[in-house]
Amino acid sequence: MKAGLIGCEAPLVEVYDLALLDLDGVVYVGPDAVPGAPQALEAVTAAGLKVAYVTNNASRPPETVADHLTGLGVPATRDDVVTSAQAAAALLARRLPRAAKVLVVGGEGLNQALREAGLTPVASMDDHPQAVTQGFGPDVGWRLLAEGTRAVRAGLPWIATNRDLTVPTPFGPAPGNGTLVAAIATAAEAEPEVAGKPQPPLFVEAARRYGSSKPIVVGDRLDTDLEGARAAGMDGLLVLTGVTTATVALAAEPPRRPHLISRDLTGLLAPHPAVTRADDGAWHCRDAAVAVDSAGHVAVRAAGDDAVDLLRAACAAVWDHADRTQAAANGHRPPAGVDATRLLAELHRLEGDAAWVR
Repeated sequence: MKAGLIGCEAPLVEVYDLALLDLDGVVYVGPDAVPGAPQALEAVTAAGLKVAYVTNNASRPPETVADHLTGLGVPATRDDVVTSAQAAAALLARRLPRAAKVLVVGGEGLNQALREAGLTPVASMDDHPQAVTQGFGPDVGWRLLAEGTRAVRAGLPWIATNRDLTVPTPFGPAPGNGTLVAAIATAAEAEPEVAGKPQPPLFVEAARRYGSSKPIVVGDRLDTDLEGARAAGMDGLLVLTGVTTATVALAAEPPRRPHLISRDLTGLLAPHPAVTRADDGAWHCRDAAVAVDSAGHVAVRAAGDDAVDLLRAACAAVWDHADRTQAAANGHRPPAGVDATRLLAELHRLEGDAAWVR
């Protein structure tokens, strides 16, 4: 495989020295903790693995994020949180005079990050800003998007904190910053520079803060967390508690493939089985075995009793098939010509109605 899964004989907490955790879909969804996440993180830190929270969500200041985590039973300080708003503010601070005005299309997290970087956030082109930056904010409306469009059309430098198309909520995915960025991009006929994931700076800065030599990125999104891990030269663990489903994982192209997959954060506490190819062409993960036949059907040779093992074997088989045939994927279903119907039925039998089994 060009970029595939790896095995790890020891628990991950014994192999890595820092876990760079995404938040939305990994630790919490909306105001509530992902079930079992606080307990898993307590065990992870008790085992000696350092934890930092690296988030593309630019709407809240680090101390607000830390307070949220603490309220969920996950002790954290503002220094444990690295946001894409901070990354965007750092980029602008290196390029603009001190106290320069920056138009903000976003929330308080982005305003605070700019102030802490020595810049002056403003909300109107009438304040004569020298740049515009955009980050997710639940109250961003048409008037502010129109002001941002005005700034971009005037030729001001434009930095987006991220281009996440969705954010997880208790009711399913909702429009994210990427959706709002697309509105300005369409109206202004321009594209922004992006400061957050999947670009490496957030991960590199977090690893530097902790003096880490072997970090692992933990996330629920292929297009930000896992692509960012590979871009930064770090191993990436996909957890199935957020937006990535089985079919999305099967469709992952090489730059976005995870190195490891687990059901949730307890995967940090466990070894990870290797996925290997047998002489018969099937890919094996412990008791699970999957192959893709000549007609493109995902054939479950053995389901085993662990749905995640079955998904691991299936990802290896489908990715290998895609790499060998150069089959294209659209990001939301398996590559062209691949039929995963039988696989999804087996996953459903093993895992029930879990949200990721689709």
